[in-house]
Amino acid sequence: MPSPAPADVLADPADAARRAADVLAERTGAERHDLALVLGSGWGTAVDAMDVVAEVPAHEVPGFLAPVVEGHVAVFRSVRLDETDRRALVLGSRTHLYEGRGVRAVAHGVRTAAAAGCRGVVLTNGCGGLDPDVAPGQPVLISDHLNLTGTSPLEGATFVDLTDLYSRRWRDVAREVDPSLTEGVYAQFPGPHYETPAEVAMAGVLGADLVGMSTALEAIAARAAGLEVLGLSLVTNLAAGVGSSALSHEEVVEAGRAAGPRLGALLAKVVVRL
Repeated sequence: MPSPAPADVLADPADAARRAADVLAERTGAERHDLALVLGSGWGTAVDAMDVVAEVPAHEVPGFLAPVVEGHVAVFRSVRLDETDRRALVLGSRTHLYEGRGVRAVAHGVRTAAAAGCRGVVLTNGCGGLDPDVAPGQPVLISDHLNLTGTSPLEGATFVDLTDLYSRRWRDVAREVDPSLTEGVYAQFPGPHYETPAEVAMAGVLGADLVGMSTALEAIAARAAGLEVLGLSLVTNLAAGVGSSALSHEEVVEAGRAAGPRLGALLAKVVVRL
């Protein structure tokens, strides 16, 4: 049975998250989950090798609709992490700000994860890279972000410290798994158009190493909900003005497909240790 449209469900974000978590608990057989993974462009197949216990179509969970972007997976998965039956909740349905559903819909996934019992979240994305030495297909740890969307998922006098938003402790764990991982600052633009060369240059002056259309707003909402955050970007292309080729979503999807085995191995090892 399809869930009501997010505009109806998300009138009370906290209640909406609890309702979604209740449905996921019922459908997955897990009273709680320990960790959440949000799969961005290029990361859709990264959990294929994990022990998937249950799958729930996204549109059957209150507040969610099927993704509108190719490369995103329209299901939620409950993944068994080890023999103690610790569970990870894999959110294949991500809402982007450019879809016009509002900021509450963007934050609904991480708020649902918190309501489901998760203590932390791994946020992934596909992005443009500003460093020509970081080749497409390479994952990069997010050390910080620039929120260039002009909005926030927090409402009212909600003051949240973001000093260590992207957990240094968890980044250290990820580098123990893959010492070749580099770090960078991620800039979220509103999209859906790609950035112009001048906008990319501006982001670089401000300190960005990566540019994309997701993650920052979700990270803020996750921290406000008490979650520890690990951010991972897959460089799918060189950003406008950095590389010589035109940008296309097909390039993003293909880069993710090619990097799939490496991303899957990385995530499988990291999430168990987290």
